[in-house]
Amino acid sequence: MKGRVLIIDNDREHCEALSASMQAFGYDVRTARSSLAAVEIAETFLPTAIVTDPTADSFDPFALLRALRTQQPHTPIILTARNSSIETALRAIQDEGAYHYFEKPVDPEKFLPVLERAAELAETRRENEILRRQLRDRGAFGELIGSSETMQKVYVLIEQVASSSASVLITGESGTGKELVARTIHNLSPRRNAPFLAINCSAIPDTLMESELFGHEKGAFTGAVSRRHGCFELANLGTLLLDEIGEMPTLLQAKLLRVLEERVVHRLGSRKDVPVDVRLLAATNKEPHGAVRDGLLREDLLYRLNVISIHLPPLSERLEDLPLLTQHLVTRLAAKHNRPARFISPAALDALRYHSWPGNVRELRNVIERAVVICSGEQIERHHFAPYPFDQRQKRRSEDTVTFPVGTPLREIERQMILRTLDKTGNNKTRAAQLLNISLKTLHNKLNDYRARGLLSDWNHDK
Repeated sequence: MKGRVLIIDNDREHCEALSASMQAFGYDVRTARSSLAAVEIAETFLPTAIVTDPTADSFDPFALLRALRTQQPHTPIILTARNSSIETALRAIQDEGAYHYFEKPVDPEKFLPVLERAAELAETRRENEILRRQLRDRGAFGELIGSSETMQKVYVLIEQVASSSASVLITGESGTGKELVARTIHNLSPRRNAPFLAINCSAIPDTLMESELFGHEKGAFTGAVSRRHGCFELANLGTLLLDEIGEMPTLLQAKLLRVLEERVVHRLGSRKDVPVDVRLLAATNKEPHGAVRDGLLREDLLYRLNVISIHLPPLSERLEDLPLLTQHLVTRLAAKHNRPARFISPAALDALRYHSWPGNVRELRNVIERAVVICSGEQIERHHFAPYPFDQRQKRRSEDTVTFPVGTPLREIERQMILRTLDKTGNNKTRAAQLLNISLKTLHNKLNDYRARGLLSDWNHDK
């Protein structure tokens, strides 16, 4: 069954014809001849789409639409209207949130594709509501786990961008879950029934990357024994994630920019335009503007990709999410390996809090997976984490602490704090500026000043 449709119209002939065409395409259809009956049926039938003539009943048409919208907030409403009622239908779309309208008599060939999109929209809205409830009740959003303020901001951004086709640039350290963000965006979008492809630009040799992206014709190069579709064609109508976009050769970045602007690809060895409709998401563990300055990322491509930016915080900056994350991983991995582990002891959880987590959530998953596999009981204890040095609390504190002799000039204290913070963030200047509570421009100005005065010789990350 494709969906449930409620038709509200007192025109029996029109109802029967429209109902028959929808049932032939696999829809479950109910009809109502009056507004009162429609509201009663909708309450139990829970339609995925409603089709109505707003002037077919003496009941106030806009009152009916408002009643249906209140009762079925996620259900798209498609209007059908005679010539004399088109103005009313247009007003209903503008003021009452109706989805679409058709002039009677309705052409099924034009109507059914719109109905299919409306049913998909209803399902997307329903899934969004489920995810919102998960977020509120359990601190989860799809496969992303965490109730911290920083993660809730990420969830809000994902929800805002999912329904559009805008390009999104996802930034964050390795292991923070950038691909999960991309998958969640895809799964909440109207493209969710089409393919989602993710390729890691750093894992593909430069000589093969163009063929991987755009495909090739037979004989295009040595070894091309047959035609091959590239990722853009394979992801047509869906979503393509280019992970570690800064690792793509700059010459290929220019070709990628052209594909994004023209919406066509050329397979290697062919001059034929192949139209593609793909939503592009990109991810990088580098600071994007720093990658542009270092010549790793074209500035014009960055502007094209960075329509919306979503930054994932490292695990060390959202340690309040550890209990949720850990329990989620224990439950999931115990089921995967058919192991008895169900819980983690307070002492074991406390040990996790004192680790710096340079590998982020990916590292946490590996730690928990090993513990789940070797644990013979229901509760994971601290010793199941060996050989990880989670008990070295003082070591972590000392690594995060900077001390200065009395009388150290303030300018030198500032310099050392900036450089130590950059070391801690892996030379991620955006994160360092956030931790230092200064603007990114101020940070660059400070570093340029230190460089000009030769004060970066004792720092290993002068980039």
